[in-house]
Amino acid sequence: MSGMRQERGYSLVEMLVSMAIMTVVTGAIFQLINPSQSSSQIQPEVQDMQQRMRVGMDSLFKDLVMAGAGPYQGPVTGSLMGFFAPVIPRRTGKISPDLNTSAFDDRVTVTYVPNTYSQTTITSAMPDTSAELKVSDQPNCPSGQQLCGFEQGDEVIIFDTSGHFDTFTITQVQDAAGHLQHRGQNFNYPYAIGASVTQVKSHTYYFDATNRQLRDYDGDDGDFPVVDNVVGLKFEYFGDPNPPTLPKPPSGVANCLYDSLGNYTASGMTTLTTGGGSLAALPISMFSDGPWCGGGSNQFDADLYRVRKVKVTLRVQTPIAALRGQNTTLFVNAGTSKSGQKFIPDLVTAFEVSPRNMNLSR
Repeated sequence: MSGMRQERGYSLVEMLVSMAIMTVVTGAIFQLINPSQSSSQIQPEVQDMQQRMRVGMDSLFKDLVMAGAGPYQGPVTGSLMGFFAPVIPRRTGKISPDLNTSAFDDRVTVTYVPNTYSQTTITSAMPDTSAELKVSDQPNCPSGQQLCGFEQGDEVIIFDTSGHFDTFTITQVQDAAGHLQHRGQNFNYPYAIGASVTQVKSHTYYFDATNRQLRDYDGDDGDFPVVDNVVGLKFEYFGDPNPPTLPKPPSGVANCLYDSLGNYTASGMTTLTTGGGSLAALPISMFSDGPWCGGGSNQFDADLYRVRKVKVTLRVQTPIAALRGQNTTLFVNAGTSKSGQKFIPDLVTAFEVSPRNMNLSR
């Protein structure tokens, strides 16, 4: 009997105590594991958001920094700022252009001349309904070419010294005859002999709120998504606090700043305060009240000649609603997450670009 008493099991109380201890320990282990599981779900999406932000920033920066680069050979050289505004806060081009007297802070059109031999002038007056340009042969072209590489499909710009410009696409090159055929859109202005013709790059970056995308429109038929799940895009402008005095056209030619006698006619433009530094903030409203330069659908506000710096703010979100919370500061579009350990706030980045060609150099 004494041997049996030594082999008896646990009492009910001991079993309950041990089970309670085991429950507490197991719960603690799961509490430690749970954040790791949340982190493993969140980190890939965070990396994807960062990658999309990087792509958007790189695309915007590389074209904004080139804005204003102009021709560097032939009779007319220098920054496009000497002829027209290479940064315009609206959509321009053949498809769905914005009203020419409007300005928006969620889109911008930038124009620049790339490194190209394709730079020349017209040899015959260019009526606004013509579909063919007669242009000058250029010296030092590649062997066998008189027009220095103009090709079918090239995006080309024609401009003069009075602020007028038009972009178009080449449909045929008759090299030996010095002729360029272009797609049949009408020009905004009849250009005189000597107007410049050069290959050009034009990009309209804009926020597509419906599809939540940053998009890039080339002014012709190409409109491409750059980044998905974008929920915010804003452009802000900074520049010369004084009214522009350049470009000044040659004697006998008028533009939005001078009459044909060379008298300054834009004396009503506002002088701004800088608030420190050399540049003043240029509110978007300044770009829709005139005086107006250029003509037709490419008309632009003279205050755009002041622009020297552009600030870009880009905002992207996770597409997974379960990783977005309810806080309206952290999320443009609320999601379903109620756990502080399992949501990803919208990623917001702001950066500034000083286009290197907006100081009337190349």
